[in-house]
Amino acid sequence: MPPLPPPVLVAPDSFKGTLRADQVASSIGAGLERAGLTPPDLCPVADGGEGTLAILLTALGGETAGAAATDPLGRSIRGGFALIEDGGTAIVEVAEASGLHLVAPEERDAVAASSRGTGELIVAAAATGAEVILVAAGGSATTDGGAGALEAIDAAGGLQGARLVVLCDVRTPFEQAPARFGPQKGADAKAIKQLERRLQEQAQRLPKDPRGVPMTGAAGGLAGGLWASHGARLEPGAAFVLEALDFDRRMRAARAVVVGEGRLDATTLEGKIAGEIATRARQAGVPCHAIVGTDAIDRFSARILDLQVIQQASTREELEAAGERLGMMLERREA
Repeated sequence: MPPLPPPVLVAPDSFKGTLRADQVASSIGAGLERAGLTPPDLCPVADGGEGTLAILLTALGGETAGAAATDPLGRSIRGGFALIEDGGTAIVEVAEASGLHLVAPEERDAVAASSRGTGELIVAAAATGAEVILVAAGGSATTDGGAGALEAIDAAGGLQGARLVVLCDVRTPFEQAPARFGPQKGADAKAIKQLERRLQEQAQRLPKDPRGVPMTGAAGGLAGGLWASHGARLEPGAAFVLEALDFDRRMRAARAVVVGEGRLDATTLEGKIAGEIATRARQAGVPCHAIVGTDAIDRFSARILDLQVIQQASTREELEAAGERLGMMLERREA
């Protein structure tokens, strides 16, 4: 009996606000199988943004914990975090307490939104005795430069010796965060100018100046605030997560890779995990395809990523149908 052909590696990010990464992966995978392909290698991913905690917890094992916190508008909530490596490392996801999804569209106020809740979860994680706290910085409703989080940490007396590592999903520097991300958080042109002035003033008060430093603008400048005040190490979230998932080995064993995200656009090349995966696939000579909610990428950027096929799908049924079409295409090419 001939050996089975290599599987397709299905490695999508979440479709923000609609589908988790594992839901996207399973739907695409079901379509590939319906087309008659070998069961795929499902590898849902994240890049430091929303969903990173769940992805790392599944990959590395551990347990969940929780603590009282405040949402971006100061309302009481209970936020979760994770403990891995026998409690030596904690994972705090910014979206848990400071996420955009916690604020209804009509409530969004980029000027008033505070990252205090993220600071409260960092404090709770430090109180467990964790030596390292991974902060997944993405999906925030805030543009306060981490001021709220820093206040919460200071009020608790610091980090009790814990070291911070911030996983960033963008390379944007501190001072550019308002213009780049303010509109999606409810900021109009006037509010963006106000936020820019506020961050400029804050940068001058911090122990180190985060302006111009790549990745310090992640989570509305939270990354820069933690870097400047607590010596946080900033790391590209995509590379960190892919290493945890043993991605490169799995990619080399695949016949093709499928990436996915809610919106494929110019930012995909600026630290987003779909761009990181496509680049690695191109370098390894593995064909890469994309199934996305919205295809808004220009032709030049698409050529850089060397994506073979780009399909649009926004529901689980559409994702499964797109997977089936891709599977049939792969079968025809290799027949």
